[in-house]
Parts: sequence; C-alpha cells; structure tokens
Amino acid sequence: MKETTAKDNKRLLLIDDDPNLILLVKDYLEFRGYEVITAENGREALQILEQEIPDMIICDVMMPEMDGYTFVNNVRQDERISWIPVLFLSAKGQSQDRVKGLNTGADVYMVKPFEPEELVAQVEASLKQAYRRTQQTNNGSDIAPKIQVPFDVHLTQTELKVVQFVARGLANRDIAEELNVSQRTVESHVSNMLGKTGLHNRTELARWAIENQMA
Repeated sequence: MKETTAKDNKRLLLIDDDPNLILLVKDYLEFRGYEVITAENGREALQILEQEIPDMIICDVMMPEMDGYTFVNNVRQDERISWIPVLFLSAKGQSQDRVKGLNTGADVYMVKPFEPEELVAQVEASLKQAYRRTQQTNNGSDIAPKIQVPFDVHLTQTELKVVQFVARGLANRDIAEELNVSQRTVESHVSNMLGKTGLHNRTELARWAIENQMA
C-alpha cells in the first residue's frame, strides 16, 4: 500500500539506462508518495521536458545517446526549466567525478550503490530548498534575492574570464576551447570559485557574475 503524504503532488523525472534500477527506484519513490516519470537517456528526457515540468530531476551520468553532463548543460541553459533541482546518480565516485558533476550544474551527487532512504532524504531536502527559493522570489516581489558572497572574494584574471563565459551559458568544454586550455583546467577554476564564494553550483555562480556586472 502506497504511503499517502503531502508529497503526492510532487513529480520527479528519473533518467537511467538501467531498466532494473529504473524499476526499483521508481517503485520506491512511488511508495513514498511521489509521481515518477522515466526516461532512458538525456535525449528522451529533453523531449519529455518539452511537455512536462517536473519538480525535480534524478539523472544517471553515463548513458547512451546523451549523457547526464550534456543533459544537465541543456537544462541549465533553458530559462524555462533551469530552476529544477538535479540529483546525479553515478557509479563514478572519485573526488574529480563529484566535482565535475557539481560544476556541470547538479545540485546533489550520489554514488551507486546507495541506500534508498538516503536518496529520499536528498530528494526531500532539495525540494524544500527549491520551495524556499520560490517563496523568497514570490514574497512581495518577482525579483529573486541577490546572491550573497563574502565581500572580500578575489578572483584571478583567468577565473574572471571563466566566470564571464559561465554567465553567458557556455559549457566547460566550450570555455576550454575559448581559452585554449583543457576542460579539466576549466573545471578546476569553477571549483575554486565555488569554494571562494560559498556558492553551490554554476547557476548561482552565473547569477552572481551577472548581478555584479562581471558578464
């Protein structure tokens, strides 16, 4: 019997090319009161997003046709859906993999195998955070609160160039080509800036750059 909770109205988009994982995670989330839409890869998920707007996206990283990185880049560059929280599920658990996932635009990075209860906890936390942001945005104003960072943040000249491209919506691969450096170098610069500013993802970093007229 499915639990009946306030989560019944929350719709999740689950993307993975493993049908067994899709079945297990979908059943567990539906049991916990969520409505779950599924896709086998990023390309199929983008087609779904043309018709459906979920409250959150749970996405595998390594998939055929379109991987998770490319998919999330597409999501973050589309103003209609860029606000949707994204949780990456991946078998790749090295530190550089986590950094790359977060730099790409994911809000949460979880490593397979995972405990179902931990997944639910991360989903609930992400949805609550998204709800708080929405409430702040709609609290008497259509303007989102300004991004807050420490006043003494200092960026190097290269970091300034990188953040300008981030604010313009370029992916790390494209920024690397513009600056004639490796993609890993760009990822390192983005990670350093997230650490300096205390921001959580590329979306917040881009907003901060735009608000402070860096782009």
